[in-house]
Amino acid sequence: MRKITVKVHPSKANLKKKDQLAWKIAEIASDKAKLNKDAIEMVINRIIDNASVAIASYNRKPVVSARQMALAHRRKNGANVFGLSPKIKVDCEWAAWANGTAVRELDFHDTFLAADYSHPGDNIPAILAVAQQKKCDGMDLIKGILTGYEVQVNLVKGICLHEHKIDHIAHLGPSIAAGLGSLLRLNTDTIYQSVQQSLHTTISTRQSRKGEISSWKAFAPAHAGKLAVESVDRCIRGEGAPSPIYEGEDSVIAYILSGPGKKYFVPMPRVNEPKKAILETYTKEHSAEYQSQALIDLARSLNKKIKDLSDIKKIIIETSHHTHYVIGTGANDPQKMDPYASRETLDHSIMYIFAVALEDGAWHHVKSYTPQRARRKSTVKLWRKIITKESNKWTKKYHEKDPNKKCFGGKVIIIMKDGSTITDEINVADAHPAGKRPFGRIEYINKFKMLTNNIITDRESKRFLNAVQNLQNLKSRELKSLNIEVKNKGNLKSVKKAIF
Repeated sequence: MRKITVKVHPSKANLKKKDQLAWKIAEIASDKAKLNKDAIEMVINRIIDNASVAIASYNRKPVVSARQMALAHRRKNGANVFGLSPKIKVDCEWAAWANGTAVRELDFHDTFLAADYSHPGDNIPAILAVAQQKKCDGMDLIKGILTGYEVQVNLVKGICLHEHKIDHIAHLGPSIAAGLGSLLRLNTDTIYQSVQQSLHTTISTRQSRKGEISSWKAFAPAHAGKLAVESVDRCIRGEGAPSPIYEGEDSVIAYILSGPGKKYFVPMPRVNEPKKAILETYTKEHSAEYQSQALIDLARSLNKKIKDLSDIKKIIIETSHHTHYVIGTGANDPQKMDPYASRETLDHSIMYIFAVALEDGAWHHVKSYTPQRARRKSTVKLWRKIITKESNKWTKKYHEKDPNKKCFGGKVIIIMKDGSTITDEINVADAHPAGKRPFGRIEYINKFKMLTNNIITDRESKRFLNAVQNLQNLKSRELKSLNIEVKNKGNLKSVKKAIF
């Protein structure tokens, strides 16, 4: 690995392409690096994971809306839409839109956390859609996905967007563009321009994840994917981009991030070095923001230790800066304590999540979020007894450079009405690679079967799992086998008349 210094340069400096971050990203996207076997197996795991959560969200409103928009853009030799017959095809950028929304809706696929936050699995829908439309094969798809993960993970390590209230999809646009470059075997200059265009068009604020969180949280990564596809298309046609997009005098760093005086240090593989960043990412066992994963597991275990939850006076969760300020009481969002809040808001409230997991001793992607569940009197009472506090210890663990020591948990102090206390802590979620029950191929398949049960047939389940596990051998035109057809497709015509 190499560490790339990224900072603002005045226009008169005429910074050379080879010294720009976008060019260095393009270099690794266009190289001929050998593929790591473990990384290939993880690509397969993540395609299974994405498929499971996408199919589970098939009938949810944002997914239905995105699918109906996509179906207004049918194309004879296009890409597939998750849930529909492989015979139905749409323009690939609209497949990226529909499928990206389906993958993101339940907040239930993979994550990577470092200087910033990300869901690297968001790379897959756009790269797969273009692969289907352009008749790529399984190995092409693997290379594209590995590049997408590599770029996003390393941007997340080096450049913090959140401190400037910029949404994390600003790293996703460039990573998808780079992944598409690898997939399509584009030259370095075309990828360079595509990365810059994608960054320029995918910058938005974090208001999408603040206060009353709406369905845009699910749409945002899909939007980045759609914009990245369009950016690559323009650049293949010979169009250029704002440049240098990271280092320019009026660039992203100069006026959106930390300004001309800031230096960022972004790790990146050397040219032709195997891309293995996907191995540093981790999936979710529970449908909720990643910082809640370990605390859900802790709440489940504490459920067995407390006979009467009404005897609890107060609960203090000592945790990292991110958990406290984004999903904890440090966010100062009254919506996070509101029983009438949206599902998207509740899955970003550790107070709500911990209360429900503590009461039920379990967590479910649907049952734990129903209005009836959120408004249960005992839950609301317990929920409002919970506060979070930032702990330097946990913040330090969160930012640990060694992935084997990085932690996303916290310490819970339960104060009972009689003055006694119950204290416990957890470093990582049970499903984390360093957890009690790390996810492997079997766990990904079990998650898939659980989430798609009664939505697809057993025959379709077996067909997809056989196909995806044979990914390296899938030939041109065979990537349609990675689509999954549901049993009851519902109304494919637009329920509400809009523009498309």
